Amino acid sequence: MSGFEPASVVRGEVLYEGKSKRVYATSEEGLVWLEHKDDATAFNGVKHAVIEGKGRVNSRISAHLLERIEVDAGVPTHLVAELTDTAHLCLAVDIIPVEVVVRNVAAGSLCKRLGLEQGLALEAPLIELFYKSDALNDPMVSEDHALLFGWAEAWELAYMRQAALRVNEVLREFWADHGLTLVDFKLEFGRWNGNQILLSDEISPDGSRLWVAGTQQSMDKDVFRKDLGSLSETYAELFTRIFGSGEAAEAEERA
Repeated sequence: MSGFEPASVVRGEVLYEGKSKRVYATSEEGLVWLEHKDDATAFNGVKHAVIEGKGRVNSRISAHLLERIEVDAGVPTHLVAELTDTAHLCLAVDIIPVEVVVRNVAAGSLCKRLGLEQGLALEAPLIELFYKSDALNDPMVSEDHALLFGWAEAWELAYMRQAALRVNEVLREFWADHGLTLVDFKLEFGRWNGNQILLSDEISPDGSRLWVAGTQQSMDKDVFRKDLGSLSETYAELFTRIFGSGEAAEAEERA
């Protein structure tokens, strides 16, 4: 992509609206405007609230992590530029309907399915696949399902697994440097330009499980999901841990 300035891009019509994001067409062919909302949902949308500042925190953290992943993990992403505190300019991709979940510590549905003790450190990262379908509540699937039903090709699944493990190494170190344990997280990938796979969507506390190091204190959307406190305050603390109090204050002034 060349020959344009991100600041000159004009937002067009809404192409898609999900629980936490809107995707718009833009004046530049092949680019979309991805806007993070303040909405928080849980249990497939059954629980819903609007959390002031949530979209800004997710947007800034996601952009920061996607940029690090490009450099440190060598995994290309759909991010082109940050447009505002809540919006990204992204390459338009065809999302592969197979979500990749990486688990480092037993928690959540893994404990329910296998009867594991929450907090059990896994000997190696565990990769699980889920079919991206709100109507079906994103059921767990195997590679055989993805191949048989045409959701992804074998080489795509192999790449997604390899890329997810590289991303995990970078993110575990990143969060550890900020006093947090990366328990698990979700990734989405998209097809771009015919045959290239790009890490897409977002990398944020909404799609990650983060615990304060040495504890099981949640610093992610589980705070909202399980009524563990103020999600707004939790996300504000995450923002400060990453960017410092100065940028956090500036962000509040711009809000």
